[in-house]
Amino acid sequence: MFHVNPEPGAEIHHTDPFAVPVGQRSPVRRLRGRLAAPVTLWTAPGPAGLTVSSTLVAEGEPDRLLGLVDPESDLWAAVEEAGRFTVSPLGPPHRQLADRFAGLFPSPGGLFATGSWTDTPYGPVPFDAGGWAGCRLDTAREYGWGLLVEATIEAVDLAEETMPLLHYRGRYRELT
Repeated sequence: MFHVNPEPGAEIHHTDPFAVPVGQRSPVRRLRGRLAAPVTLWTAPGPAGLTVSSTLVAEGEPDRLLGLVDPESDLWAAVEEAGRFTVSPLGPPHRQLADRFAGLFPSPGGLFATGSWTDTPYGPVPFDAGGWAGCRLDTAREYGWGLLVEATIEAVDLAEETMPLLHYRGRYRELT
């Protein structure tokens, strides 16, 4: 057993010590980081879930939803099996929830062990989310390093309007 004692004057920084230096990062990754994106939580029966910031809603007949997800995630396995999933927009109070489902924050007892959840036929949704969409999986295909998921929106349940949580340049932001 050993203990690590920081040197006098050492501080905890809010940067990733393992991050690739800015000058060595892909220009495309840097461009993507400069596009503010809504933070959403995708869940599926099972239950399984994943924080996703690449979500697009297309109104039409039928209404559609697109998103990029990790093809190796537990969420994708559950979506593929169930053929349906939910998408919930998250707000500023959901930062820790977003980190938990992104695998950045510990989740003793499992991802759904804390917080209040509402069961839906499409998967569980956070009780205090600004609403949710129930989606039926249409197609999925490799797209870059992710999986482009195309779905039909079959149900929408909106709560009172809340401020969105955004992902911008590697951090959560909120509208002011």
